[in-house]
Amino acid sequence: MSSALGRIEATFSSVYGHEPTLVWSAPGRVNLIGEHTDYNEGFVLPFALPHRTAVGVARSERPEWTIWSEAETRSATFGAADLAPGAMPGWAGYVAGVVWALREAGAEVPYARLAIASDVPVGAGLSSSAALECSVLAALVDLGGTSDLLPLATWPALAQRAENAYVGVPCGIMDQSASALCRRGHALFLDCRTYAVEQVPFDLGAAGLAVLIVDTHAPHRHSDGDYAARRSTCEAAARALGIPSLRDIDDLPSALGALPDDVMRRRVRHVVTENERVLAAVGLLRSGAAAEIGPLLGASHASLRDDYEVTVAELDVAVEAAFAGGALGARMTGGGFGGCVIALVRLTDADPVADAVRGAFAANHFAAPSFFVATPSDGVRRGR
Repeated sequence: MSSALGRIEATFSSVYGHEPTLVWSAPGRVNLIGEHTDYNEGFVLPFALPHRTAVGVARSERPEWTIWSEAETRSATFGAADLAPGAMPGWAGYVAGVVWALREAGAEVPYARLAIASDVPVGAGLSSSAALECSVLAALVDLGGTSDLLPLATWPALAQRAENAYVGVPCGIMDQSASALCRRGHALFLDCRTYAVEQVPFDLGAAGLAVLIVDTHAPHRHSDGDYAARRSTCEAAARALGIPSLRDIDDLPSALGALPDDVMRRRVRHVVTENERVLAAVGLLRSGAAAEIGPLLGASHASLRDDYEVTVAELDVAVEAAFAGGALGARMTGGGFGGCVIALVRLTDADPVADAVRGAFAANHFAAPSFFVATPSDGVRRGR
């Protein structure tokens, strides 16, 4: 199948009978390390995937926004009266949420026709929702001529607001930042408190390395409620410690001793040590030692499994098998409860690692996983 960018103009024309005025696209993302730290004002290190969501857009003469989704093979229409948070359910709510967030920010959002095509796997923990939000946001800002009011640096927070306040998903800002701001050949070091970013060189091919993505196809189990519960526990721990967020802990043993229960202590320990692992990984990448981050990935997964309790059997088996097959490092990526594993491998070991995971899944009677090699790619961009 052709790419989403290759399909979008023909898709738009077939639905609306004319070409789009503009085409924008935004990528999914993989988080190299730094899981469940973003909503604790911590540090993350994602990079953009080559898989993209493309949006074609043109002004509408009718006072409404119409969206055609290639994946859903249907359209949805909403007007200004439908822009109260939560009014548009399902996939169309993400688009309506972007319109709402833009209007809340003072932007004039033209009525428009939109068509959407995507290559970002849905439900795999690769931020298909952020790719949709950022591509739609960019297209509507461009169509409305409001980029002076809302420059690129503001887009992640706007897209996050659409998902938090309109759709009702309490995500942090990492996914939208990666989709908007990443650059080819780099990982994005993001401080989720200050929103400061650094493009950290991550040229894996030059180092003879690759990041192998293992899509376990494990369904996300209770992920919405469990994700919200993790966030609530972290916020309660910060209140108990009298600090703005877990980012502010500078003496972990003392903090753990001051907390009232073991679950809270384990959640806090993960967040604090995960921030430390992100900083260590950034230091290694800055020095050109990408191959040495492998143990940090393994330690991250163990913490997510044991302290944060967001893995499932498929994720744990994939990580164990990847290491057994020769991976330098491996861990779950994304929010957990299903989704994907990343494995840092030598280029020559990508196939043996995939074979090891495939064999382990068969032995455990899991659904067959799928694989692709992720190349750090560009964030949101206009045109093809």
